[in-house]
Amino acid sequence: MGITKTQIFNTRQNELAVIFKVLSNPARIAILQYISTQKACICNDIVDEIGLAQPTISQHLKELKSIDLIQGEIDGKKVCYCINLKKWKEIQKLLNSFFDKTKFNCC
Repeated sequence: MGITKTQIFNTRQNELAVIFKVLSNPARIAILQYISTQKACICNDIVDEIGLAQPTISQHLKELKSIDLIQGEIDGKKVCYCINLKKWKEIQKLLNSFFDKTKFNCC
């Protein structure tokens, strides 16, 4: 597959593409659903809940953190994660704007 020429697309299109790429994995969706129902959780709780290996969960958490959708605090060996509500709302607004502007006019 060739290199994507991101420079020919506008900022919003590139931003949406990054968000969709991060959210395209069902494990990340499951992680977000779990975290969103907790006040905070420890990484091992996520491993137990999702059923994937700890290194795999860590990689998914890293991807979610890359778009600031989650935030974590390190407390000794424990890392607690929670939804970054500010970013959550920004992404929600961006996605709503995308879908609201879409015209569903089928032939």
